[in-house]
Amino acid sequence: MDDFPITLSQELMMWGVFFIVVPALLIADLCIFNKKDHVIGLEESLKMSGWYIGFGLLFGLYVWFNMGDDDALDYYTAFVIEKSLSLDNLFVITVIFSTFSIPKEYQHRVLVWGVIGVIIMRGIMIGAGAAIVHEFHQVLLIFAAILLFTGIKMLMMKSHDDDVENLEDKVYIKFLKKHINFTSELHGHDFWVRKKASETSDKMVWFATPLLLALCVVEVTDLMFAFDSIPAVLAITTEPYVVFTSNIFAILGLRALFFAVENLINRFILMKYALSIILIFIGGKVFYNEYLGAHLGHLSPAISLAITLFVLLAGMVFSVLITGNREEEPKTEEN
Repeated sequence: MDDFPITLSQELMMWGVFFIVVPALLIADLCIFNKKDHVIGLEESLKMSGWYIGFGLLFGLYVWFNMGDDDALDYYTAFVIEKSLSLDNLFVITVIFSTFSIPKEYQHRVLVWGVIGVIIMRGIMIGAGAAIVHEFHQVLLIFAAILLFTGIKMLMMKSHDDDVENLEDKVYIKFLKKHINFTSELHGHDFWVRKKASETSDKMVWFATPLLLALCVVEVTDLMFAFDSIPAVLAITTEPYVVFTSNIFAILGLRALFFAVENLINRFILMKYALSIILIFIGGKVFYNEYLGAHLGHLSPAISLAITLFVLLAGMVFSVLITGNREEEPKTEEN
């Protein structure tokens, strides 16, 4: 499977298409489909998730048409891995909303604006990472080692309980509260509100609301997760267009997926292990291709995608089976 040669004008056109499609999706989401604050139910969430996943899959066909089979398979592999790694992020987001008592009708607004920041941060990090790997190829081995370490660490990690208990004690949250005036209560869906500086002063100043604090924490959380997901995608391909577009399309659907799985996230008890196996596989693949690929043959993008899908599917199926049996146990004991 050979990639197609891309001219400069074609590359600029592809970037142009991407930067037209993504803002259009965000504008439609925020200003048309969700113009009014409301609680997003399961049915609406599934429809939105299908909408974004569909666009992500269709964009993969666009990549195939313009760049060839290998890049398209790399796109789909990166898309699936980023979407899967986001499951861990979803758990932390539920903790953030719970900690700061963000009502369900405002959660979508936080996540939509959060994506705008994510696109900027991911763009900078992916651009820097791809440039470094291009100039210093051996850096890719460092990324692979990070994936191996992260995968092994995830296998040994018991739970997120420590993060749940200590969220408000995080250094960056204390820093934000120290340098920004926050109100103790929400003011509708506003991130900022003008109030009197104090009860004894008539001077009006700007205060940030807990909604902005939640948004900031979501952004910082994604930044920390990016240190795992971006090396994982760069270990699959160093093509900046494939890395960036697969990342962003996976993240766009994350917000919609959140409302569909927030009540089911605890059922995916084996997904952490499935993700750790995938990270170990991707990291190991880099070392294999680097040192053994020339003699034994490189692992193709098709094999990487097949293994990734198989491990994730197995993790999901066995998670549902195990948690389903657990829910049935009390009924069995009563009988």
